[in-house]
Amino acid sequence: MTLLLGDEKYVMGDERTPLIAIVRTEAPPPRYPHNTLRRICTILLSIVPAVVITSVLLAIFFPSAFIGNETNWSDYGQIPSSWPKTSGVSYKTLQTILLETPSSEKTREWSKYYTSGPHLAGKNLSQALWTKEKWIEFGVENTQIMDYDIYVNFPVGHRLALLEKWNTTSRNSGKGSWKIKYEASLEEDVLEEDSTSGLEDRIPTFHGYSASGNVTAQYVYCNYGTYKDFEELLARNISLSGKIALIKYGAIFRGLKVKRAQELGMVGAIIYTDPGDDGNITEQNGYAKYPKGPARNPSSVQRGSTQFLSFAPGDPTTPGYPSKPGAPRMPVDHAIPSIPSIPISYADALPLLKALNGHGPKATSFNSHWHNGGLYYKGVEYNIGPSPEHLILNLVNEQEYVTTPMWNVIGIINGTIPDEVIVLGNHRDSWTASGAGDPNSGSAAFNEVIRGFGTALKAGWKPLRTIVLASWDGEEYGLLGSTEWVEDYVPWLKEATIAYLNVDVGTRGPKFEASAAPLLNKVLIDTVNLVQSPNQTIPNQTVGDIWDGRISTMGSGSDFTAFQDFAGISSLDIGFGNDANSPVYHYHSNYDSFNWMEQFGDPGFEYHATIAKIWGLIAANLVETPVIQLNATDYAKGIRKYVDSVKQKARSVTGHNGTTHKSLFSSLDAAVSRFHNASVAFDARASELMETLEKNPIPWWKWWEKVKLFLAVRKVNTKIKLLERQFLYAPGLDGRTWFKHIVFAPGKWTGYSGATFPGIVEGIEEGDESGKKKWVGIAGEKIEGAAEWLEE
Repeated sequence: MTLLLGDEKYVMGDERTPLIAIVRTEAPPPRYPHNTLRRICTILLSIVPAVVITSVLLAIFFPSAFIGNETNWSDYGQIPSSWPKTSGVSYKTLQTILLETPSSEKTREWSKYYTSGPHLAGKNLSQALWTKEKWIEFGVENTQIMDYDIYVNFPVGHRLALLEKWNTTSRNSGKGSWKIKYEASLEEDVLEEDSTSGLEDRIPTFHGYSASGNVTAQYVYCNYGTYKDFEELLARNISLSGKIALIKYGAIFRGLKVKRAQELGMVGAIIYTDPGDDGNITEQNGYAKYPKGPARNPSSVQRGSTQFLSFAPGDPTTPGYPSKPGAPRMPVDHAIPSIPSIPISYADALPLLKALNGHGPKATSFNSHWHNGGLYYKGVEYNIGPSPEHLILNLVNEQEYVTTPMWNVIGIINGTIPDEVIVLGNHRDSWTASGAGDPNSGSAAFNEVIRGFGTALKAGWKPLRTIVLASWDGEEYGLLGSTEWVEDYVPWLKEATIAYLNVDVGTRGPKFEASAAPLLNKVLIDTVNLVQSPNQTIPNQTVGDIWDGRISTMGSGSDFTAFQDFAGISSLDIGFGNDANSPVYHYHSNYDSFNWMEQFGDPGFEYHATIAKIWGLIAANLVETPVIQLNATDYAKGIRKYVDSVKQKARSVTGHNGTTHKSLFSSLDAAVSRFHNASVAFDARASELMETLEKNPIPWWKWWEKVKLFLAVRKVNTKIKLLERQFLYAPGLDGRTWFKHIVFAPGKWTGYSGATFPGIVEGIEEGDESGKKKWVGIAGEKIEGAAEWLEE
């Protein structure tokens, strides 16, 4: 049926009409233009966030799958925003600041302050406060004073008299009266030209950690008082027990002279400086004495510590742990003498030496080591003695022992990587009112290094690594302030510290001197070639140009000891010393004064400024270079040399049994070879990373490449930072367990000079076969472990 409605025609359905009808209509117009493009964009915007979220989740939960298994993922959070460049101030600009800031005028100003009055350990709080305030003024706002309660002695009184029994007819019968033949002044002359020599509160001549006592006995001339000297005296049947030792300074640390005398039953020790050890610059050779000329003043006295430094530095009552209030205190017999000792001048020694003329053998009848006496022209024949029974010495030494605070000044410049740290240090205390060379030439230079850092900080510098600055107290007595601080913070120091950079005597002459752990050799050599020498014999001559290149091994005698030998932190010690033509340096005397320094030591204070430049630049290199500039191959070469030296000593002591020595050292040789190969490969990896950073900078948008490179650098830096620690042996050396390093320690009977592989050497020297084998085994294991550490 068809129905007409208006103009529209509709067909009505019937029983044959389909239930579903298809009505054809025109497609509607699109709602949006470019619909296909929009659809694609919608799909992409849905996928990209999903990919990013997935990547982030992978990076968080499976970092090795995303970036690689270079190191701990936690290191990613330590990437400085400016890495690998330094922040705020470029490395080159920082170097320029550290070269241009130190000035001779400023170092002179600081030297004048530090040498203007007594600053004995435990009695220099005013200088600690002044130093703190100066560092804050320079820009190191995080500076504080840290104190420790330390057991020390201060002088009360002393006397030395040569007594002669009168009434010669009854001398041998024990009768007769004793008269004073000579009374030693035990004072240094007050000089009109040297103002600090006459200060009312000047410090008396005395020995740190000497024992109180009043002894009267015959005496014996003992040369330098080395272990070998005493052995030669015993071999010549010289009676030592019950006698007083008259000993020359030199050769070994003074405390070990007293220690050996004590062990042999001697009851006292007197130590003097002989002009025979002053080289060519002597009165005998026509040079005027100080203050008129460069020769030694006859009344000068070397004060100093008699602690048994090579056995245990630091507070003798707290070996291995810090001297804090309430700390348990141990007996001190292991660390300091039980017999009295005093230092004297050669003017006071002269009558004692002359009184021995004709008594006992002459020094010239011993080996050449005994032939260095410089008072022959004064009538001394250098007879050994003992003095005859009618000539005796009365030695009185009165000391007050107390536990007193000592003050370290510690400044911190925080870096962006918190667990990579460089420590710089110098001690502040002195035996005298002056101490212009030791230590305050270093203190003056230190202020200029810090002033340079402050200038960079004010310019916006943010160091890559953290810098710790330390002005130590108590070094002179036995490395007290630094040792207690290291013992206090050793867990953190072992984890974080890359190196310790020490300057003790910044200058006492024109000759650059250095001792260092081999890891630091390269950065030291590179740096001295950047600094102009004050002595310009040719234009643009650097310190490196005139340096002989000798780098001594680390021994003891300064504040690096606890870092290197106890905590296993690579250390160096630098300064300008004497050469053959230098004026005599009055070590630990009143005449180590500002006047001596200005007249003879460093008249223009140019060497003070120069050591500050070298010191600051070494620190900057280690702080700012993305790949830490320590060199493992130099360590491997050093170890090979040290092992060869040990073998030579073994042959010299036990004979030329090649088969025996080859068998003994075969495992050690194999370990050394492996360590050398591992070191070369490791340094190659480090060098490749450094080259990539320098020559192939990563664009900002390749963030994953930057992360991957940072983690690779981080791994290398951690390896080299902790390499020195691989040579620590927790039980310590036999008989001196405080010393933990198996490669370096002070010589057991030298103190100052370093011994390499001390455990093996002591076994050889003492004829201890089991000890020798034990330490060869330990050394081999540690070197193998170090190789494995680098190979991982």
